[in-house]
Amino acid sequence: QVQLVESGGGLVQAGDSLRLSCAASGRTFSSYVMGWFRQAPGKEREFVAAISRSGNSTRYADSVKGRFTMSRDNVAKKVYLQMNSLKPEDTAVYFCAAGLTYTTTSWAYHYWGQGTQVTVSS
Repeated sequence: QVQLVESGGGLVQAGDSLRLSCAASGRTFSSYVMGWFRQAPGKEREFVAAISRSGNSTRYADSVKGRFTMSRDNVAKKVYLQMNSLKPEDTAVYFCAAGLTYTTTSWAYHYWGQGTQVTVSS
């Protein structure tokens, strides 16, 4: 089992940057594909980014491609989401998730954190 705790959210202005972190517990962290998802008020949860077990492969939603970068540190058992050039439409609760399939589909991820709020003002 994996427990996930996100941090790093906050209130920023459009064009600013934020770095989200997700700390994982458990001895098998490197066995999991990791993902970031987000959910804005009144909207469904949507895929943001995913990273393979080794960290050699990443996938991004078209809306964040070129602005967000996901990385992982298997020794520290952490994943990160570097968010640059933030836009008001990036405002959402961001969730870290762990799963066994390298996919953009939320239902394939078995473990979820509580989320961290990101608010981008215009």
